[in-house]
Amino acid sequence: MADNSTYTIGELSKSFDITPRSIRFYEEQGLLEPVRQGQSRIYHTKDKVRLKLILRGKRLGFSLAEISKLFELYDTNPNSAAQLQTMLQLTEQKRAVLSQQLNDIQMLMNELDDVEARCKEELNDLTRGVA
Repeated sequence: MADNSTYTIGELSKSFDITPRSIRFYEEQGLLEPVRQGQSRIYHTKDKVRLKLILRGKRLGFSLAEISKLFELYDTNPNSAAQLQTMLQLTEQKRAVLSQQLNDIQMLMNELDDVEARCKEELNDLTRGVA
């Protein structure tokens, strides 16, 4: 049995705690395809699911182009091995980038620890009159 639920842009924006402007932007990018009735946009369950996936993808660091590519693969063949392979490749790439960022952050934290220790040491020397 098909889900024929419909949503307004206001309902979706409230549901996902994002602005209607963001939803319109995703529509402009071709990621959402609401039905137009005059000036109104009518979103269906497919759009709601896609919006959820867009937001999840963004949270994971995927670009809108990457998300769009996955949608295209899914639209071509919903049970596609190509879609799964692409997702695995994108996930691997994101993991590598995040791992590098984590290493970079750890190095910066170590440098900050060193600077902080030197500053405290010099401050202690100054307050004890050792210059």
